[in-house]
Amino acid sequence: MTTPCGGPGGAPSRASTRVDVAISGIRLLDAPVGRRAGAGPSDDGHVLLDGVGAAIPVNPLSPFTVSRGRLLLDGADTGLGIEAVKRPRFYDLVTQDGTPYEQIARLHSSNVLATTVVQTCVRYDESERCRFCAIEESLRQGSTVAVKSPAQVAEVALAAHDLDGITQMVMTTGTSNGRDRGATHLARCVRAVREVLPDLPIQVQCEPPADLRTITDLWAAGARSIGIHVESMDEDVRRRWMPGKSTVPLDEYRAAWREAVRVFGWNQVSTYLLVGLGESADDLVAGAQELIEMGVYPFVVPFRPLAGTLATDVDRVPAPDADVLRDVTERVAASLRAAGMHGAGQAAGCAACGACSALQSEGA
Repeated sequence: MTTPCGGPGGAPSRASTRVDVAISGIRLLDAPVGRRAGAGPSDDGHVLLDGVGAAIPVNPLSPFTVSRGRLLLDGADTGLGIEAVKRPRFYDLVTQDGTPYEQIARLHSSNVLATTVVQTCVRYDESERCRFCAIEESLRQGSTVAVKSPAQVAEVALAAHDLDGITQMVMTTGTSNGRDRGATHLARCVRAVREVLPDLPIQVQCEPPADLRTITDLWAAGARSIGIHVESMDEDVRRRWMPGKSTVPLDEYRAAWREAVRVFGWNQVSTYLLVGLGESADDLVAGAQELIEMGVYPFVVPFRPLAGTLATDVDRVPAPDADVLRDVTERVAASLRAAGMHGAGQAAGCAACGACSALQSEGA
């Protein structure tokens, strides 16, 4: 059973409950919007916790349940209201070639449109695959298509905006063999969306391109924030968890982050840090502090056991301890607040959305 930290009078605080539910999930969660398989935190349902977006794992063993719009812990009211994000209307449409819009892009939280423009990765061979990643599983299940054309992405984005009021968009990609590592196709898709929705904030996500001028190309295409995701700043963890991706040295990431901050601006660059890969809390916080000093927002997210990944199906790695996640989240959030960096200050993307992390609940 999960026991959240106490708030005033011994009651669980909203921030600590958000951390606990991110680890334990919710039992019998009926959420029309969610993710199954994919490259990042997944197997979840998207809800509003007291009006704030949250991506919560569905866990039949969780002590958290929902009753009459309230979040309960072992049957007791946590003080948090909960509402499932409604199925968007654009999911009912298809392209002219018969492809369901839902296979082109998905709603995340209540107002974010997300798409993986290339659903394959050059590192997906078992010897190189990131052990937490299931990017090609949704493709194998037939719930998406391998490559989304710029025209398809723009068509779906316009419908999601007009029918469901999306306010930002995230475009990510599997890594390609090219020196751009997939960024060129991202730029094409951004440009196409800009033509139909010139004011929609867009974030792009990719590995550090070998040619750093590609970062300027993404800005010129119309992206206004960028995620260059490292997941861990520890070399041993990187080699163990990301054997292919770890061949890109951390110094290449640092160079890409610095160039991205120069091009996109301070606090418009982010990277994922996963809690639960084996690093100590102190090492995670130190890595986050280095990023903050560069002007990069460290998006702290718990590792989630996800079917279809090597970590779950082979290694049987459990979710991280809630106390560790809470400790890291609180300390990183304090550093972000001290630096004046807030996820809500990003133009678009994971940090701006905040649904997969508890940082925004801590005021970051």
